[in-house]
Amino acid sequence: MATQPINCEQANERITDWLNNQLPETDRVALEAHLKACPACETEANSVRQLWQLMGNVPTPEPGETARVRFQAMLDTYKDTVTTEQESVVDNLLAKLRQLWAPKYAFRLAYSLVLLIIGVATGYWFQRSNTPALAYQQQIDTLSTQVQEMRQMMMLSLLENPAASERLRAVSYTEEINQVDDKVVDALLTTLNNDANVNVRLVTLEALAKLADNPTVREGLVQSITRQESPLVQSALADVMVKLQEKRSIKPLRQLLRDDKLNHLVKGKIEQSIRELS
Repeated sequence: MATQPINCEQANERITDWLNNQLPETDRVALEAHLKACPACETEANSVRQLWQLMGNVPTPEPGETARVRFQAMLDTYKDTVTTEQESVVDNLLAKLRQLWAPKYAFRLAYSLVLLIIGVATGYWFQRSNTPALAYQQQIDTLSTQVQEMRQMMMLSLLENPAASERLRAVSYTEEINQVDDKVVDALLTTLNNDANVNVRLVTLEALAKLADNPTVREGLVQSITRQESPLVQSALADVMVKLQEKRSIKPLRQLLRDDKLNHLVKGKIEQSIRELS
């Protein structure tokens, strides 16, 4: 049975699975046939492959010696807190964690442990106190807000970490923050424009594209076009502008074309983007 041809949009949706060897055979054949016939999609696939290779070289630091001490201090704090009858277990635990926490080592493991302890402590407290349903919901809402604040605090702290892998991790926390405020948006835009690591800027761009309903984010992305020097970031920004159908980006994209040092592949990508936006 002949393989059905696919269009550019379908091809772009399948590139990631193709690079990860997760496409069914028929889809793989259709995608590879399309890439051979479509230079634009082939360039896109090569750009994504290059990005994956670059990110694969980012080292993942091992947890430091101080992590065990911090975990033990955190657990001791929890034991002391749950024995106090009339105090709010959640409020006190979060307050002490903010004092103890120094976001340098083993963030994901520690963060998961914190949430587990909070969940167990909350259930234990409400079972003992027979709290009415309404009060229970209010406490859950308060807990949710505090967890969101903690995530935001961790993200903003990690963005200032000298290790690129930690800054990459910080950007990933945006997916766990329900309501992104101006501080987070400003921090992400600053990272996109100024971070020394291309991988960090690319991942930040992806995170910002998901927040494009925010007018400040859209404006920041448009203004960022002429501030980028990396061919990978320039190409990725052009793609984002097309996906968002952001016509305000045409002027800065044309400004990039006037740069004699512009990569010839990026130049082709930008010219195609301008045509799609016009």
